[in-house]
Amino acid sequence: MSDELTSRVRADFSRARFKAFLNRAWAAVSGQPTTLLSYDEIKENLHIGGPIYRGVKTVKVEQIVGSLNRYHQFDRAFLPVEGQLAERWQNIDRAFYKDIGLPPVVLYKVGQVYFVVDGHHRVSVARQQGQEFIEAEVRECSTRVNITPNLKPEDLKILGEKVHFLERTRLDDLRPQAKIRLNIPDGFDRMLEHIAVHRYFMGLDLQRDIPEEEAITDWYDKVYFPIVKIIRQSKIMKDFPGKTEGDLYLWVLDHQSYLAEEEGQSLRPPEDAARDFIETHED
Repeated sequence: MSDELTSRVRADFSRARFKAFLNRAWAAVSGQPTTLLSYDEIKENLHIGGPIYRGVKTVKVEQIVGSLNRYHQFDRAFLPVEGQLAERWQNIDRAFYKDIGLPPVVLYKVGQVYFVVDGHHRVSVARQQGQEFIEAEVRECSTRVNITPNLKPEDLKILGEKVHFLERTRLDDLRPQAKIRLNIPDGFDRMLEHIAVHRYFMGLDLQRDIPEEEAITDWYDKVYFPIVKIIRQSKIMKDFPGKTEGDLYLWVLDHQSYLAEEEGQSLRPPEDAARDFIETHED
């Protein structure tokens, strides 16, 4: 039985390595990265807080997508990419077949995803063996943005910009229902500029200094949301796959600015600018 089990765990590791090779080959062809997310990179870009101990919990294995310090040794599916992992990996696999209880893995939770602090081989074997859940000691880190298992490393730049936007505006506190998403790089910086311009003209109209908080809520209520409301009513999003309402908001403002600068038209109310953009697209 021992020889048979040894052969089985070696075969399991070989299959896992071969799958990892296929994943890397596909990544080279498709341009889609298969690397694990780095906790340090997430922490640097998204300014996460914590971690706070949450106890031992049952965690979905598919939600574990990153590592604290071993993200180069496993791919995004937690398949081993280095041969030197064989001995430890096979010992964990052997324990799986013998139904030997192992201590919980240690995870950091950020949004809806988890990063391995301790237990990389246990997570890898669990995925290879088709386990849906794993016991884990969980420490949760606070974040101002939602992170999901389909997050790609290239998404971090825009998410980092969103964190900066929320730290500057506190829009998530002032308007909790505001769920602005963007796929356009530098879009959140452009929104900060829109708010600054809106504040300036509010001051001219009202003949007084405008507190930043008042300008932010007024921009959301009277500029951003009216445009988004027209976008939703028109159902135009179906014609822009891969884009968000926030992306279309920026395009509407660009369109409005173009008409004002190039064609000599005066700036129009946000709702009219949105309708004009939609009618232009439909034509």
